[in-house]
Amino acid sequence: MWIPPACKGRSVHDNGYGIYDLWDLGEFEQKGSRRTKWGDYEDLKMLQKVAKLNKLGILFNAVLNHKAGADQVEKCLAIECRNEDRTKTVGQPREIQGWLGFTFPGRGEKYSRMKWHWEHFTGTDRDEVTKSNKIFRIQGQGKRGWAHDVDLERGNYDYLMFADIDHSNPEVRAELKEWSVWVTRELDLDGFVFDAVKHYSRSFLKELCHHVTKETKKNLTFIGIPSTSLSI
Repeated sequence: MWIPPACKGRSVHDNGYGIYDLWDLGEFEQKGSRRTKWGDYEDLKMLQKVAKLNKLGILFNAVLNHKAGADQVEKCLAIECRNEDRTKTVGQPREIQGWLGFTFPGRGEKYSRMKWHWEHFTGTDRDEVTKSNKIFRIQGQGKRGWAHDVDLERGNYDYLMFADIDHSNPEVRAELKEWSVWVTRELDLDGFVFDAVKHYSRSFLKELCHHVTKETKKNLTFIGIPSTSLSI
């Protein structure tokens, strides 16, 4: 049984693809509600129980490409990229203020202590300095640009929407691996449906699948969904 993203989105009306907090399965008061669009934590655990009683496996729709609904703006250096070809830039790098700070005040440090900041992302779609919606590639120490092992549509299709996760960042890699093991055990999952796989590092996805399989010692099923073109 393939279930929709059960993590807290940017609002209670979000289907789960505008992902805010992976560790919040409808357990914490965040983004205006405790529940997600699909229900609260207790509802999810009941679904898990009934599914298992009826010998149904659960595939979790994991959104690991981007984050949305940041708690605060952060200053960073970025350069505008052309929408039709993300390998081409416009102008020079400049300081922007993007929605890139995720502090999770409703959850605090339960399950994970990591807070997300500009260095954990490759790009964003909003600059509050100029009040403009463009594609901005984040610059700075340790930044390698867009991932290279992604779909080549639009030159490089790493960026899709919101705050684009940098899968080359060591903290990000460790966090997503830890979460994948945790949620597999928490919901006794039988696998994952990975959303928007054409937009993020194939090598990281392979690494994550090996990691969660090894750590949980389960014969998991992995399905990749390319996604539709929803970027600006």
